[in-house]
Amino acid sequence: MLAMPQPDPFLQPEDPTAAAAIAAIGEDLALFDDWMERYQYIIELGRKLPPFPEAWADDAHRVPGCQSKVWMEAEKRDGRLYLAGASDAAIVAGLVALLLRVYSGRTPAEIIATEPVFLKEFGLLEALSTNRGNGIAAMARRIRDAAAHYA
Repeated sequence: MLAMPQPDPFLQPEDPTAAAAIAAIGEDLALFDDWMERYQYIIELGRKLPPFPEAWADDAHRVPGCQSKVWMEAEKRDGRLYLAGASDAAIVAGLVALLLRVYSGRTPAEIIATEPVFLKEFGLLEALSTNRGNGIAAMARRIRDAAAHYA
């Protein structure tokens, strides 16, 4: 039997720029009246992430500083950095999805130029526990470090 080709684990951008992705996320979050609804929305985003290869769920891909287990991988294609990510916690997988929506498929220069201040502006850091806030900051750092490496 032939092996089925694996789906691409790297998130493809749905917005033309990081700034457009941030604006779209802001609009989506504004639709909800309270944080419980926003959390549900974020959890749903995590469920829609492309499948993350099991072979990458290792220490080499693990993001240090996260309370939950988080794994990320980056690959440069045609001058753009594509990102894959996963977590063992539903809300954190959703936060991974938010970061990937903003940063995956962008040039290293655009990633470096796009500070993750939107996390604070949308109230995401304040709405999370301190450990989760530190973890999402660690994820954003990992993405920006990868962009700097490929720049």
